[in-house]
Amino acid sequence: MKNEGIDGTERFQSPGRGRGLRAVRQFAVGELVFACPAYSFVLTVNERGAHCEHCFTRREDLFKCGKCKQAYYCNVDCQRGDWPMHKVECVAMCAYGENWCPSETVRLVARIIMKQRVTAERTPSERLLLLTEFESHLDKMDSEKEEMNQADMAALHHFYSRYIRDLPSKQALTELFAQVNCNGFTIEDEELSHLGSALFPDVALMNHSCSPNVIVTYKGTLAEVRAVKEINPGEEIFNSYIDLLYPTEDRKERLLDSYFFTCQCTECTTKSKDKAKMEIRKLNSPPEPEEIQSMVCYAKNVIEEFRKAKHYKTPSELLEMCELSLEKMGAIFADTNVYMLHMMYQAMGVCLYMQDWDGAMSYGEKIVQPYSVHYPAYSLNVASMYLKLGRLYLGLEKKTQGVKALKKALAIMEVAHGKDHHYVAEVKREIEEQK
Repeated sequence: MKNEGIDGTERFQSPGRGRGLRAVRQFAVGELVFACPAYSFVLTVNERGAHCEHCFTRREDLFKCGKCKQAYYCNVDCQRGDWPMHKVECVAMCAYGENWCPSETVRLVARIIMKQRVTAERTPSERLLLLTEFESHLDKMDSEKEEMNQADMAALHHFYSRYIRDLPSKQALTELFAQVNCNGFTIEDEELSHLGSALFPDVALMNHSCSPNVIVTYKGTLAEVRAVKEINPGEEIFNSYIDLLYPTEDRKERLLDSYFFTCQCTECTTKSKDKAKMEIRKLNSPPEPEEIQSMVCYAKNVIEEFRKAKHYKTPSELLEMCELSLEKMGAIFADTNVYMLHMMYQAMGVCLYMQDWDGAMSYGEKIVQPYSVHYPAYSLNVASMYLKLGRLYLGLEKKTQGVKALKKALAIMEVAHGKDHHYVAEVKREIEEQK
């Protein structure tokens, strides 16, 4: 396949950012800028049986692979479509049984290696950027990242060396894992639940901004890039690489740690939302700057502790951890402070897992309005919160509130996902059923 480009856009050298993507015509809010099929993808293990391994369709009547009994498909066509990628995993899963446990990144890299061996030409995913052109930033990796890379390579050899002949050299694998870690995408559903991992080279061409003018959503394993602001000819097209809830310093730390650059976007230079994001509780005697800084340190530590605790604490212990941290932070932070919202969101997730619908609803109600202020317009985080809340309300027979929340989710989703997306159709159906 020759380099055909993408209508309405062009690759260019972005001043201070390296290569990037810019518009050569105008794009209206909600308009599809381009779509990109996945170069390679893998469904997360937790969604097996709920989603098709090949097209990621969510349905109940999937049938399983007759050999490994672990991969599920819509029909024979999907099974055949996935077989060139699944066959190596299938044999290995049968051989290892319960001891089969490579990480999602390792599984994705194995599929990339297999794909590269049968693909000589530029793929439909690489109209503007080849996978081999991906930045790896190997020279900027710290010892912790290098150790993770080494562990992934060891796992690849352990689980796949008997089934993929002549794995690439150590240097080639080191680079490939680094490229995937810097350029990989997480595919999520309408409630932002993790479905899998994939590579979309043309989507990876876009540079980051904390005030993006496009948003990336997924239709199965197809990435769709839509305008969330009006884009004029000559303007660069910016995506966001990270969760935009947090204040400037947090975002800069995350971008530097994961993507090795310092963001200079308008939002980072003006810090226009930081004051609202870091709202302090109104007290008779305002806290000293040192007290605020100390609480910020506590918040960051507890967020990291909670992330680790998910792997070994019980749901009730996790909920207690959330409640205690909220009580402590609440002595200084307002309820709309992003660190409070972070722990409320975690608490809501635990309540949903425990089927404590009332608890989940009360957290959701506290979160949704501040989210609308802190996030950009047409944010998937805001849409998913309204969606979760709407579905909770309907489940608790609060019909009026449920329909109202679903309509707010729908208004964002019609722009972010497009009016013809099956998620949009699902939400419309849920609203119709309440009439």
